[in-house]
Amino acid sequence: MKLLSWNVNGLRACMGKGFLDFFRAEAPDCLCLQETKLQAGQIELDLPGYLQYWNYAEKKGYSGTAVFTRTEPLSVRYGMDIDRHDAEGRVITLEFPDFYLVTVYTPNSQDGLKRLDYRMDWEDAFREFLCSLDRTKPVVVCGDMNVAHEEIDLKNPATNHMNAGFTDREREKMTLLLQSGFTDSFRSLYPDRTGAYSWWSYRMAARSRNAGWRIDYFLLSDRLRPRLRDAFILDQVLGSDHCPVGVELQW
Repeated sequence: MKLLSWNVNGLRACMGKGFLDFFRAEAPDCLCLQETKLQAGQIELDLPGYLQYWNYAEKKGYSGTAVFTRTEPLSVRYGMDIDRHDAEGRVITLEFPDFYLVTVYTPNSQDGLKRLDYRMDWEDAFREFLCSLDRTKPVVVCGDMNVAHEEIDLKNPATNHMNAGFTDREREKMTLLLQSGFTDSFRSLYPDRTGAYSWWSYRMAARSRNAGWRIDYFLLSDRLRPRLRDAFILDQVLGSDHCPVGVELQW
């Protein structure tokens, strides 16, 4: 089973940069999107063989997530059933017979860390949400989690320390999530691989210099680790300031 995740930073813009060619070439079992920046009715995608699930932000042109899947889920849940966190279209959960698939677009702490306190509240709520699912069946959670967990996960850790996405508090929340029973699929297979990034600033030719950050993840319930066959970063795929990431699982 091949699962992919991509922060497209505006799906309509990405459509003009080869999105459908990418999708057809990869033919994943599931594709999870973040930052679709859409409202209902603003796009029609013809994806034969796939069911489509969308979670829209109340604010127009902002946030939003989607999942395209070959297999019909047993159930679909939008958000976490927490009013203060569910207005921005950041979470979709699909239940399959053997696992839950969750896609997430974690809030950015923003310049000046003006949203860091909200981000901390979100992190605690989202961790408990995942753990509650995990008590029922294993979880695969993917998306833009807006944190580079360790120094190996970004090009310039020293100069970015305490910038949004690399504060001690954000990194500690990721550590706590992993300690709650989840595995970082990429690092479990490639613990020492450097230069493996999924996001690059549009400034200063960062992508051409590979001055990036790894902030897009597939995390697995620890008991799914034996099913992990590969984890990868498709850093040659253009169309967004992020690139797709993925896993292959054996069922």
